[in-house]
Amino acid sequence: MHILSIHNQYKIRGGEDESTESEKLLLREMGHQVDVYQKNNDQISEYNPVHLALRTIWSQEAYQNVRQKLKQHGSNLIHVQNFFPLISPSVYYAARAEGVPVIQTLRNYRLICPNGLFFRDGRVCEDCLGNFVPYPGVIHACYRNDLKATATTAAMVTLHRMIRTWSKQVNLFISLSKFARLKFIEAGFPQEKIIVKPNFVHPDPGIGEGSGGYALYVGRLSVEKGLDVLLASWEHLSEKIPLKIVGDGPLAEQVVEATKCLPQIEWLGRRPMKEVYKLMGEAMFLIFPSKWYETFGRVAIEAFATGTPVIAANLGAIAELVEDRRTGVHFSPGDALDLAAKVEWILKHPRQLRQMRMEARAEFLAKYTAQTNYQQLMEIYNLALSL
Repeated sequence: MHILSIHNQYKIRGGEDESTESEKLLLREMGHQVDVYQKNNDQISEYNPVHLALRTIWSQEAYQNVRQKLKQHGSNLIHVQNFFPLISPSVYYAARAEGVPVIQTLRNYRLICPNGLFFRDGRVCEDCLGNFVPYPGVIHACYRNDLKATATTAAMVTLHRMIRTWSKQVNLFISLSKFARLKFIEAGFPQEKIIVKPNFVHPDPGIGEGSGGYALYVGRLSVEKGLDVLLASWEHLSEKIPLKIVGDGPLAEQVVEATKCLPQIEWLGRRPMKEVYKLMGEAMFLIFPSKWYETFGRVAIEAFATGTPVIAANLGAIAELVEDRRTGVHFSPGDALDLAAKVEWILKHPRQLRQMRMEARAEFLAKYTAQTNYQQLMEIYNLALSL
C-alpha cells in the first residue's frame, strides 16, 4: 500500500509528533511505501500576518503540492495527522480531485475548539462545543492569547463547517479514545465515520523492576498537564517519597522553586527516550495529573509497557486508559489533597502495587503493541478504500 502522510509539526516535538513518527516507521517496517508532505511551525515567521491567516483557511500551495505528489507517486490514500496552521484543509480537496480517499486522525480538539484543548483559565472549558461559530474562543483569545490568531482559527473552523468539509471531504476519522470520539459526535461530526484506534509503543521497551523507590512524572511542564496540582500534592505527603520530574515547559521555574523547598523533588529536564523508559521501568508508579480532556495519554501506555502503574486524574481519555485499582489509581482532577491521599494509599499497599505492575504490562500487551495497532490501522485503511 502507498500512503501519503500529511503532518504540520510543532516547534517543540510532543506526543502528537512522536505518535505520528511511530506510525510512519511501523508502516515502512511492514513494507508499505510512505511519502510525506510536512510543514513545521518554525516556518510561521516567514509569513506576514495576513498571508498566514489566509493560508490557515486555505493553502493553495498545499493544494497544488499534494495534487502533484498524488499524480507523481500514485498513493492509495492520504492520512492527515495535522494540517494546522500551515497546510490547511485544502489538502482534502486535493485528494478528492485525484480520487484518493482521506483519513484524518483527531489528535486534538482543534476542529471544535480554537485552542484545541477545551481548556481555559486553568479549567476545562466547553463554551465553544455546540456553537456553529466558536465565538467564545475568539472573545477570550483562546489560541495563544492572541485575538487575531484565534479569530483566524475560528474562521477556518466555521468556513469549513459551512461548506461541509469535515463530513464530505474526509472518508474516515481516527479518534484515539472513546472519550474523544464522543466529544466530536457531540459537536456534530458523523458518528459512523469516527473509528477508535489508540496510539501504541514501538519498539517495546521491556518490563522494568520497579525497584527505584520513587514516583515519576514525564511530560510538558504546563498548567493543563496539572503540574501545579502535582507539586502541591507533594507538600501534603506524610511519607516523603522522592519525585522525579522529566520534561520542560512554561512552569519550569515553578518546578525549580519546588525543588528548593522540597528536596525530595528532582527535576531532570529533557531526557532521551531510552533513559526515560529506564526511569519508567524503575519507578514505583507514574503520575498523570492532567487537568484537560486528553485525547489519549501516550505517556501512560509507555509506563504500562515497562510494567509501571499510573496514578491518573479521573478525567478525559486518561481515565479511560487507566483502570482504577487494576492498572493504576484514579484521583479527583485538580485535587492535590486527593492525589496525595492516593499516593499514600499505594505506598501502604505493596501487594496491590505488585499486582498492578503485572496488570499494567498485560494491558500493554493486549492493546498497545505495534502488531495490534498495525492490524487495526490496516482495517481502517481497507475500509476507507472500499467506501
